[in-house]
Amino acid sequence: MNTQNINIVQAEQPQLPLSMSPKKFILWLFIVSIVMLFAAWTSAYIVAQAEGVGVPIELPSLFGYTSILLILSSISMHLAYRAAKRDQLNLLRIFSTITFILGVGFLAGQLLGFEQLVASNVYFVGGTAIDSFTFVLPFMHGVHIVAGLVFLLIVLVQSFRYKVHSKSMLSIELCATFWHFLDGLWLYLFLFLTFN
Repeated sequence: MNTQNINIVQAEQPQLPLSMSPKKFILWLFIVSIVMLFAAWTSAYIVAQAEGVGVPIELPSLFGYTSILLILSSISMHLAYRAAKRDQLNLLRIFSTITFILGVGFLAGQLLGFEQLVASNVYFVGGTAIDSFTFVLPFMHGVHIVAGLVFLLIVLVQSFRYKVHSKSMLSIELCATFWHFLDGLWLYLFLFLTFN
C-alpha cells in the first residue's frame, strides 16, 4: 500500500487590522503634537539658561496650590469615568461638574500667579528669555486647559441628555484621557520650572 506524504498547508488566518476609533486616533495625534511643542519649548528654555540669558526665577506660590487643584481634578475625572461605566449618571454629573470647577479654579490661580510674577519684576515682554518662557509655558498649558474644559462641558451636557453611559463611553473616555494628559503635562512643567 503506497502511502503518500500529504503536506497539509495550514491557511493563515487573515490578520485583523488594528482598529481604533478615528476620534481616538485624532486625540492621540493631538497629544503627540502637544508633547512635541512643549518638548521644543523646554529645550529652548534649557538652551537659554545654559547661555546665561537671565537669572533663575522663583515660581509663584500659587502655582503649587493650583497643582493640587489639578491633581484633585484628575481624581474627580477618574471618578466620573468610573461612574459612567457603572451607569451611575448622577455621580457622573456630580464628578464631571467638580472636575470643571477645579479646572476653572486652576485657571484662576494661574492668572493670579502671573500677577505675582509681574509683582516680582518678571515680564513676558522686555525681560530675559527665561522670563518669557516662565510665562509662555504655563500660559500655553492654560490654553490647552481651556480646550479641556470645553471638552468636559460637552461631555457634561451629553450626560444630561443620556448620551454618556456604560454602552456609550467614547466621549468620556476621550475627555478623561485628554484631561489626565493635561494634568501630567502640568506636573512636568511645574517640576521643570521649579528645578530649572
